[in-house]
Amino acid sequence: MIRTILDKLYLFAGYAAGFFLVVIFILMMGLSIGREIGINIPAGDDFASWSMAAMAFLGLAHTFKSGDMIRVGLLIDRFKGRTRWCFEVFSLVLGLGFVGFFAWHAAVMTWQSWQFNDVAGGVVPIPLWIPQLGYSGGLIILFIAFLDEFVHVVIRRQEPRYEKPPAQSDEEIVERAMASGV
Repeated sequence: MIRTILDKLYLFAGYAAGFFLVVIFILMMGLSIGREIGINIPAGDDFASWSMAAMAFLGLAHTFKSGDMIRVGLLIDRFKGRTRWCFEVFSLVLGLGFVGFFAWHAAVMTWQSWQFNDVAGGVVPIPLWIPQLGYSGGLIILFIAFLDEFVHVVIRRQEPRYEKPPAQSDEEIVERAMASGV
């Protein structure tokens, strides 16, 4: 049951990131076309930048769990057996530490913005905790994803789920490189 809840959380974060990508597109097109026909979108650039931060951070956990996040694979792939497992564990611990640190401070910043009624200084006075939710929420979900993998790899002693199997053909290598934008 917990597995399905976590997988739905990661999928939701991915869909939310996709939603904010569409919002950025609509805002940028509205700002571009509006400039030509004399229509101004108040604080459109603020909303676009907040949406960009939300998109980037909400997409992290889904990207990590899908095996598409850039990681230390070039180093880890050179090892086998126990040595590889030790490097995986080290990478997960390091990732947990960094992501936990940033998630904690992002959550504190969002909480303090809400507590002090901090408002954006732009044209539209939006409470700052609202756009900060995408940033801090994305980092918290990424921390949960790292913790989920840590339990899976270290405590249960299973293979990482975020790792794609090695490519079987040259065409698959090219296909993966094209899909990743390399």
